[in-house]
Amino acid sequence: MKTMRIVVAMSGGVDSSVAAAQLVDEGHDVIGLSMQLYDQQAGERQFGGCCSLDDLHDARSTAAMLEIPHYTMNFERQFDATIVSTFVREYAAGRTPIPCVQCNGDLKFAHLLDRAGAFGADAVATGHYARLDQGSEPVRTRLRRGVDPDKDQSYFLFTLTQAQLAQALFPIGHLHKTEVRAYARSRGLSVADKPDSQELCFVADGNPAGFVEQRVPSVARSGPIRDQHGHQVGSHDGVHRFTVGQRKGLGLSTSVPLYVVAIDATENAITVGARQALERTRLTASSVNWISGIPPTSRCSVTARIRHRHLDAPATVEPLRGQRAAVVFEEPQSAVAPGQAVVFYDGDTVLGGGWIE
Repeated sequence: MKTMRIVVAMSGGVDSSVAAAQLVDEGHDVIGLSMQLYDQQAGERQFGGCCSLDDLHDARSTAAMLEIPHYTMNFERQFDATIVSTFVREYAAGRTPIPCVQCNGDLKFAHLLDRAGAFGADAVATGHYARLDQGSEPVRTRLRRGVDPDKDQSYFLFTLTQAQLAQALFPIGHLHKTEVRAYARSRGLSVADKPDSQELCFVADGNPAGFVEQRVPSVARSGPIRDQHGHQVGSHDGVHRFTVGQRKGLGLSTSVPLYVVAIDATENAITVGARQALERTRLTASSVNWISGIPPTSRCSVTARIRHRHLDAPATVEPLRGQRAAVVFEEPQSAVAPGQAVVFYDGDTVLGGGWIE
């Protein structure tokens, strides 16, 4: 790789810190950028596992140790408009959002590439466990899984375009987590043993329903819980408290375990059923992005993942009008949740993905 000026998105965690360290060690001109997503001066917000003042401090400390410039960029307005508002709106509509995908494509890369241009940088690097390589036309840049199957984050990057991927770098995608921590220790980074973030950064107490109610109090209204025959078997305090596949928190006493199989925000109703009622062989996805930038002209065979921690499953994908696609699985899949992402793979290469309708 030729020597470049590279902006590194530094969250304060070990992954982005090692990404920056590797690029410095390779001789690149590295600039660290961190994102401030909330006004934290009053100390009113406690953060779940990332994006805190402590994390910004860790990012600055790492940059100082690496002897690279570091800047904190205020993205409060963009984060609220792009990520938080969508999160609240989706839960209120009875869907299960996945804000990390939007944060990567719509916020991090979109805005950081803009800022990188102002620094005269050639690329933006992040600490994602994913890989890039050059393909043949029309797929100029291919997005591939990270080599560590337990940490692979390619699922969260399916919205990236060829233009974004052409300026992206994932320096740790070829490493396992243990190797990343070992690299951090060898470099003397203070974050080498820092725990990974787990929670949504803007939902401090791990209670998304409570967060949604703070933003939209009207969602907290009671409604019926029905069985699949339409008979009421209980009541709930708001559809935003549920997701398809959920078993706990239904408040029902039955001889057979029941799961949420459907959510109707218009009728403010929850439908429950036995586990087998969760199985689906088909779904429709919207806002589908094909990494190549060119959708297939006919049905194609893929493996598809309906949740980050779900195993890939063989399926066929048929492109539809309006950036939509029909997905048919060879075997039934459990708990296909509207609002989540379905991502298409060919081996370890990401073909694209969309949002489950």
